[in-house]
Amino acid sequence: MTDEWRGWREAAQAALYGDEGFYRSPVRSPEGPAGHFRTSVHASPLFATAVARLLTGIARELDTGTVALVDVGAGRGELLTGVLAALPEGLDVTPYAVEVAARPPGLDPRIEWCAEPPAGVAGLLFANEWLDNVPVEVAEADAEGVPRYVHVRASDGAERLGSAVTGADAAWLERWWPLSAPGERAEIGRPRDAAWAGAVGSLTAGAAVAVDYTHVRGGRPPFGTLTGFRGGREVRPVPDGSCDLTAHVALDACAAAGAEAVAEAGIDVSTELTDQRAALRRLGVGGDRPPLSLATTDPAGYVRALAAAGEAAELTARGGLGDFGWLLHRVGLPALPP
Repeated sequence: MTDEWRGWREAAQAALYGDEGFYRSPVRSPEGPAGHFRTSVHASPLFATAVARLLTGIARELDTGTVALVDVGAGRGELLTGVLAALPEGLDVTPYAVEVAARPPGLDPRIEWCAEPPAGVAGLLFANEWLDNVPVEVAEADAEGVPRYVHVRASDGAERLGSAVTGADAAWLERWWPLSAPGERAEIGRPRDAAWAGAVGSLTAGAAVAVDYTHVRGGRPPFGTLTGFRGGREVRPVPDGSCDLTAHVALDACAAAGAEAVAEAGIDVSTELTDQRAALRRLGVGGDRPPLSLATTDPAGYVRALAAAGEAAELTARGGLGDFGWLLHRVGLPALPP
C-alpha cells in the first residue's frame, strides 16, 4: 500500500479490491465477508426464502421458460445457495454470482461466477449490501463552508482537506447532499448511482432490488457514515486493506439513476423505496409468534415455528435489520398496486 495522500475513492478502491485488498486477498479475509460482518443472508434462511418467493413471482409475471437470478456482490454464494434450495420444483433458473473474489470451492455447479452482471437477461437482479462497498469520494465543508475533497493516508487513516469539489461531483452534492456549515461531511454517491444504473440496465425485463444501509435527502447524517469493520467489530476506517470500508447509501439518488437508465432505453419502469420490515412482510416474513395451542397439538412444530418467528423478528426489527432500505425497480412490468 502506498503512503501518499489520496482521495477516499481511490484509496478505498485499492484497499478493498486491489490485488492485496480486503475482498481479494485469501490471507487477509480467508472466510470472506461473512467473517467480518453479519448480513440478513447470514442471520436466517428465511431471507433466502423470501427472495425465492420474489423470484417465483417475477417468473410467473414474465411467463418465460427460464429466468435469471443475478446476485450482485455475492460473497461466497450464500444467498444463491439458499435461494436455489428454497425454489419450487419445476422453476428453471439460471443463477449468476457477480463478485470480484475467486469462485469458492464446492459451490453449486449451476451457479455462473462472473465479474459483471450478465447483459440482456430477464429475471431478478438482487444486490444485498453491495452498494455500500462501492468506493466514493468524501467531501467536507471548510471554515468558509466550501466543500472540499477529503484526502487520506493509507498507512494510518489520517485525513486532510484537498481541493474544492467542482464539476459533476459538486452538482451531485447540490442535488442530493448539500453542505454549508463548516465541518459537515458527505459521501459523494455518483459512483454508486452509475454502478446501480449499469446493473439495472443489464435487465431486459424483471426486477432489480438493492438492499442496504441507507438515508435519504432531508435525513442525511451531518458528518457522514464512513466506517470500517473487522472480525465482526466496527473499527476506525483505515484504507490499508486490513478491514472492510463502508458508508451508508443515498438510495434515493440510486433510485433516480436506475429509473433514468431504464427509461432512456425505452423500457417502462416503476420504482419503490421502502424498508426491509415492510418488504419482507409482503413476502411472508412476519415474525408473529405461533399460537400457544400448537404446543399441545404439535410440540415439535411449535418449537420450529417459534424459532422461525425469532429469526423473522430479527430480520424485521426496528432499529436493526428491519430498517434497511429496499429499492425496487420493476423493469418492463406493470407497477405494483399502491
